[in-house]
Amino acid sequence: MKLTRQRLLISGLMASLLAMAGCEQKTANEATSATTNSIASVAEAAPVAAASVCDGTAPAGDLTPLRIEAANSSRNEEALYEGPVWIKDTLYFSDFTFSAGFPSRILKLDASGNVTTAIDDSGSNGLAVDKEGFLIAGTHKYKSLSRFNPTTGERTSVAAQYAGNVFNSPNDIVIANDGTIYFTDPAFQRDAAPGGQEKTGVYRVATDGTVTLVDDTISNPNGIALSPAGDVLYVNGGGEQGLLRAYPIVDGIPQKGSDLVTGLTIPDGMAVDCKGNIYVTEHIARKLHVYDPQGQQIAQAATDANLTNVAFGGADGKTLFLTGAGALWKIDLAITGTPY
Repeated sequence: MKLTRQRLLISGLMASLLAMAGCEQKTANEATSATTNSIASVAEAAPVAAASVCDGTAPAGDLTPLRIEAANSSRNEEALYEGPVWIKDTLYFSDFTFSAGFPSRILKLDASGNVTTAIDDSGSNGLAVDKEGFLIAGTHKYKSLSRFNPTTGERTSVAAQYAGNVFNSPNDIVIANDGTIYFTDPAFQRDAAPGGQEKTGVYRVATDGTVTLVDDTISNPNGIALSPAGDVLYVNGGGEQGLLRAYPIVDGIPQKGSDLVTGLTIPDGMAVDCKGNIYVTEHIARKLHVYDPQGQQIAQAATDANLTNVAFGGADGKTLFLTGAGALWKIDLAITGTPY
């Protein structure tokens, strides 16, 4: 597959604020908050963040993913791993099937290489981790954004609806340093529960819980990430006519986006390293592409099963984990990146 690329002049996009459709929408709580003891125990398991000073070496050329055999799916039906996120010494990821309701659970790969169930019946897809060590999950079961205590499995609602309607099937998530959450809402698991939005979209959840629409012009937006400085939001999507779009962030608000890369085929997950290079997966093509901040490809990899998402982790933050169709891979790199 041949990719076409466009350079993006970020500075040229500092125009008027994006008009947010449908005003602001407050979220509703759906469950009991975690206990004080639970919060304390989770805080001790805060994520390993990328180094504040980036002295790593960016990847180049062909990369070789190593399949983690212990994580191979034991299910008797088709399943996808999704939403990898690294917390301390453990990789968490969603595991869902395509049967009615898209039942899902959250698994974890520990430092000894064992895979166990962390949270059963989570209804989750993409995952991220907040500063307190809680999992923020796109939960198609609830058509909302949820917060899980990874120790107890307790769930609360983060964002339940927009403009009076539930979401379609919240997917991937990224969290800014100030706690602002961005997430994509495609229609992939829309049938998991009744209701939804008229369009697929990208949303922003402010620290006070207010939900606003960032963009509804990408068909089935999927992967989402932030630049290391938090001044650019990246979103991929578009299915067979896939793209990677960049939105400059001014005073905490994403501006109108421009396409950084086009010609992708069903782009899925995304991560960013500490130099700002962008890691994008292609689902059915089973490819990982690494682009520099200007959209030029600098490295690539291929896997032996459909590919979904990607995240940095490991003891030094330099292991790139990839999730796919009942499979998990890793690539040892010389640079740190986002743990989700």
